[in-house]
Amino acid sequence: MKKTAFIVFLASLVNMASCQSSGSSKGTIRENISVSDFESKLGNTNAQLVDVRTPEEYAQGHLKNAVNINYNSDEFEKQIAKLDKSRPVLVYCLSGGRSGKAASKMQDMGFAAVYNMEGGIMKWNGAGKPLDNGSAPAKLPGMTAADLDKLTAGAKYVLVDYNAKWCEPCKKMLPMLEASAEKKKGKLALVKVDADDNKELMKQKNITAIPYLELYQDGKLIWNHNGLIEEDQLLKETKL
Repeated sequence: MKKTAFIVFLASLVNMASCQSSGSSKGTIRENISVSDFESKLGNTNAQLVDVRTPEEYAQGHLKNAVNINYNSDEFEKQIAKLDKSRPVLVYCLSGGRSGKAASKMQDMGFAAVYNMEGGIMKWNGAGKPLDNGSAPAKLPGMTAADLDKLTAGAKYVLVDYNAKWCEPCKKMLPMLEASAEKKKGKLALVKVDADDNKELMKQKNITAIPYLELYQDGKLIWNHNGLIEEDQLLKETKL
């Protein structure tokens, strides 16, 4: 009797372990991966490639065979739900922010595997990877490095803010940068450079992530910073 009870107990333990293992295996794989790893996974013919930028951004150039599902659209979750949850999804945006949030949503929706490209299109371009040309009219080439040199040479201190309309950290930081420039009016000038409108300049300067800041003194670069920064840290590091 005791032997039978022990066997039943042992079987229940095995069954519990099996259930726990099964539950964990159902969890979504969600990873942020490098440009090179992302490119490697593009070779998987079963993968679904999603560009979560706006249609305007997509039209300026995108990865080959990418489907455009705008993260900022009210229809985003409805459109995403049309994808096959059992197949891996490769997702990207301009710099990795929106696609990271999209990957989290897809994880919550039960997709089996979601891979977000770290650094987005900016890192992809910086690595010299190919893009399919979009259907939008060609934009003006934008600012050149020589144009920037002229802007930074005319004042004692010039703070250059490389940003984009779709970049949430950029939008969060902008009021602080504008307020700092206003406080130090006459000593500090603020120059805003839109990454989408100045792709050639971004490439020339090898800037692959935004927000990105540069501080020039009399035309010479004396400080730079990648990513979000608070005013106290900015003033401390730049000694403005």
